[in-house]
Amino acid sequence: QACTFPCQCPSQPLQCPAGTSHVLDACGCCKVCARQLGELCSLHRPCDHHKGLYCDFSKIHRGSGICLAHEGATCDLLGKIYLNGESFQPTCKLQCICLDGAVGCIPLCSEDLRLPSPDCPQPRRVRAHNKCCEEWVCEEGSDNDLGTAMAVFREDPAQKPELNNLQENCLVQTTAWSACSRTCGMGISTRVTNDNPQCRLEKETRLCMVRPCDFPMEKTKVG
Repeated sequence: QACTFPCQCPSQPLQCPAGTSHVLDACGCCKVCARQLGELCSLHRPCDHHKGLYCDFSKIHRGSGICLAHEGATCDLLGKIYLNGESFQPTCKLQCICLDGAVGCIPLCSEDLRLPSPDCPQPRRVRAHNKCCEEWVCEEGSDNDLGTAMAVFREDPAQKPELNNLQENCLVQTTAWSACSRTCGMGISTRVTNDNPQCRLEKETRLCMVRPCDFPMEKTKVG
């Protein structure tokens, strides 16, 4: 199908599966979900070039082709071989891709931390039936549990904390940022804070780097 101008793109937001790139079609008009290894492709359905894929029109006729990978090293994960550019799920919690011998993965389940709060004194993660990822649920707690969770609030004898004034009564508590998770290169640092509109203790993360991994360490001579 030839390109038509002016461009006419769908008004709905683009929603692609996890690990799938948003790419412009070959006409340079609309962003689409990139086709993956072994899938049919065309001018309007391009392959994922971020993964080293290209559309081979010699395999299929009538304006369609098939996504193939440029030459590159395969990946060996747990005894199974994956082709360069191939996407796969080793578990229901991970979406991975083989890129020239290296495997990269993104989590499909949230790893958020939920600490006790006034509206949820006893949070607990459970795995729902027929679902891979665990979800947070709130259990009924005792008065002591509720009192512990309410300790992050300032006592105001004139009124009780309500949802619409939680932030006014919130006694902000924030821990220091943890040490970087890696001694060189990009790592992650975390802290716990309740500095938010719900006054809820939550874990925050940020990127950190102590030094580049290719930066030579100075050697100190002894004696």
